[in-house]
Amino acid sequence: MQILLGSEELTNIRFPNLGIEFRNVSTGIDVFGYHIAFYGIIIGLGMLFGLLIAEWMAKKTGQDTELYLDFALVAIIVSVIFTRLGYVLFSLDEFIDNPLQIFNVRDGGLMIYGGIFGAILSAIVFTRIKKYPFWLLADTGCIGLITGQIIGRWGNFFNREAFGKYTDGLFAMQLNIKDVPYEFRMPKVNLLERFDGRPAAFERIMEIRNNIILVDGAEYIQVHPTFLYESLWNFALLIILILYTKHKKFDGEIMLLYLGGYGIGRIWIEGLRTDQLFLWGTPIPISQLISALIAIFAFAMLIIKRRKQLKTR
Repeated sequence: MQILLGSEELTNIRFPNLGIEFRNVSTGIDVFGYHIAFYGIIIGLGMLFGLLIAEWMAKKTGQDTELYLDFALVAIIVSVIFTRLGYVLFSLDEFIDNPLQIFNVRDGGLMIYGGIFGAILSAIVFTRIKKYPFWLLADTGCIGLITGQIIGRWGNFFNREAFGKYTDGLFAMQLNIKDVPYEFRMPKVNLLERFDGRPAAFERIMEIRNNIILVDGAEYIQVHPTFLYESLWNFALLIILILYTKHKKFDGEIMLLYLGGYGIGRIWIEGLRTDQLFLWGTPIPISQLISALIAIFAFAMLIIKRRKQLKTR
């Protein structure tokens, strides 16, 4: 099956073991000479549908839907800022020589956990000002948040990024090597220097480079589509959260389930990725560490809350 995406003569994205090929996939569209990236469009759609789902859930649970519009206007701005700050914090080497690049988000560089923390911080401040229960808003807001994540991850598809290590499995994805980050083409000695002290990351890149495939005379890498895995994982989690909402035992339970469920999925998915951010001076992927801590915190809180409920009965 062949699907045409975009009008530019660019390159294809292939899923050979599924028999699917997306042909001439553009990174965006040109409007009056200005290039608008599909990534930005998809992120915008994620925010819009996230708000709509949150308002739907608010109405379903007897809350004021206007409150969530007011909250979204604040949380979206703060989350975007924190998403960028999270990336910058763990990629300082990229910005030491040119600090102004911090503001150049068009070249990429975002960290989803920064956005999640920004949304939580926004919720804390917002609910205090509005004198509204934080955990109730968190339960409803996380439904919108994960909806945005489900949609937003597809921006990575068009950008040919956030993919994983080499695989020949069912969902193996093939990308033209000229479209992917430079480390897949740089001299090996430079690659060794870049990943000094991070042998697992270096080996992951080299395994991909050692399994380059020729397709119609062009070089393609073959990798795990981790953006797809995360989108599907989040979709399954969203369904669980929506179905469980009417059975929740206390405010905050849905938020904690979201944090725990997302954390577990991200630990697995992050372990496959080739574009990991690392804890300063260590080979520890920061997103895996944060995911583990969040999952432990969330499930510990769920156990504590449930035990308190049993004692009060």
